[in-house]
Amino acid sequence: MSTHTWDPAQYLHHAGHRSRPFHDLVGRVPGSPRRVVDLGCGPGNTTATLPERWPGAEIVGVDNSPAMIARARRDHPGLRFEAGDIRGYRPDADLILSNAALQWVPGHTDLFPGWIDSLPVGGVLAFQVPGNFDSPSHTLLAGLRDTPRWSGPLGEVHVAAVHGPADYLRRLADLGCAVDAWETTYCQLLTGSRDTPGGPVLDWMLGTGLRPVLAALTDPADREEFLAEYGALLDQAYPATPHGTVLPFRRIFVVAVKTPDAA
Repeated sequence: MSTHTWDPAQYLHHAGHRSRPFHDLVGRVPGSPRRVVDLGCGPGNTTATLPERWPGAEIVGVDNSPAMIARARRDHPGLRFEAGDIRGYRPDADLILSNAALQWVPGHTDLFPGWIDSLPVGGVLAFQVPGNFDSPSHTLLAGLRDTPRWSGPLGEVHVAAVHGPADYLRRLADLGCAVDAWETTYCQLLTGSRDTPGGPVLDWMLGTGLRPVLAALTDPADREEFLAEYGALLDQAYPATPHGTVLPFRRIFVVAVKTPDAA
């Protein structure tokens, strides 16, 4: 995964919205796995729900952020959390799970053959990634990064990327898996103050998509200037309603079961 700094408290501001796709993904995983690895577990709040889903399973959460792992261990001392990078981690599990993490791993589809090979027959690779990179929250961010004012300090910022559900299906079917791939757009109603530019949508992005930008802008004044510009753009793209701010959010889901043909 990328090495920019994560803020567990900021990430958890919208824990309810962020956890819903995780539960929708887990709900489609068949069987009763005995060993579960959650790659990119973040602060562990969703990993902590897995023992209820699969009592008795051995569960480990893995993340490359020291801050995230520290928060997970603090908040969920009964579970096992390990520091590790998705690219180099070799899961020993019959369920490899990843929630909103693979978009930060360049070339993550190259990891699929090794992961499927490591699974027993009937083992599962299940993941979900955001599919909203053509939404205003991301296109406006990309456009602002590319302006003359910001292209210098932000020219090398890593941009998250994913494939479409049909491409994931094809790649994993080629590896001998039975694949269920789908997408869902959640219309999330964000609440909170709009006294500052960007309001709750900016607050949402501060937990995820803005992390590489914040890491690159080391000068506090530059950060403040960039966030004010970006926030003003978000205010235009996501107007307030009497009920809050609507943020449509597309997600891509994949559940791949290893068949005997892959063995």
